[in-house]
Amino acid sequence: MNTKASILDIAKSTITMESNAIAHLSDLLTDDFANATELIYNSKGRVIITGIGKSAIIANKIVATLNSTGTPAIFMHAADAIHGDLGLILKDDVVICISKSGNTPEIKVLVPLIKNAKNKMIAITGNTDSFLGQQADYVLNAYVEQEACPNNLAPTTSTTAQLVMGDALAVSLLKLRGFSSKDFAKYHPGGALGKRLYLRVNDLSSVNQKPQVSLNATLKEVIIEISEKMLGVTAVTEDSKIVGIITDGDLRRMLSKSDEISQLTAKDIMGSSPKTIDEDAMAVDAKELMEEYGISQLLVEKAGKYAGVVHLHDLIKEGII
Repeated sequence: MNTKASILDIAKSTITMESNAIAHLSDLLTDDFANATELIYNSKGRVIITGIGKSAIIANKIVATLNSTGTPAIFMHAADAIHGDLGLILKDDVVICISKSGNTPEIKVLVPLIKNAKNKMIAITGNTDSFLGQQADYVLNAYVEQEACPNNLAPTTSTTAQLVMGDALAVSLLKLRGFSSKDFAKYHPGGALGKRLYLRVNDLSSVNQKPQVSLNATLKEVIIEISEKMLGVTAVTEDSKIVGIITDGDLRRMLSKSDEISQLTAKDIMGSSPKTIDEDAMAVDAKELMEEYGISQLLVEKAGKYAGVVHLHDLIKEGII
């Protein structure tokens, strides 16, 4: 028996089974989904998401997705709710209960308490005829024919369906709110993804030194400037404007080609068409320019005047690359 082939067959079968179940979810959508989305969108409160067992884990993930896309949400474990945590639910909150069967003991105790408090309730369940399905104001049908587990017991396909239904809800709300990449960055300021959305060139170049020489600077002055500022480059400026650039590579190429170097000036060595970027540009734009031209530094401008240097290492340090 080929064990590796057998394992791959099992994996492929699992993926196929779950993907087919997910594809079927779109056929189960009704007006309840649209109504539930509008209910949350128009609510003055938060979304409280609850469940038991594996559904509770899915609830936690949906809470995280909603919070990161502009919809305030809180997780409440169904078992803890009936032992004191029910106080989490405030007057204007919308409650989402997640349960495959819709008939677990905790759900049967919790649901009447929520309804007594007059909070609107949305069910994500695989059994629309269940206690939960019948009691909820809106039902999102997450029915799956069977679990990927060969014994049809371990929650696999069903929890994936719950998660996808939660994602569909979150993305629908995101669209309704006009949630932009700038909004996303506001909620994700610490990660590399957020930095790609909010970090600007000036945030990087402003902490670097600002190497520059005049057109008539001697070779020695150029070498000293590049060495002291430790960015592998210097701008050549005139009246605060960039007129050229000299890199470590330019110096090496010049030294390998010329024996008469004592009279050389910056004007003789520089490249006259340097790649520049405005200080207000996004750092990710600097990354794309560097990749396009195969370079490690960009000279930075502010209102048409030289403002500094952004280096490839700055982008790597901040996780942009």
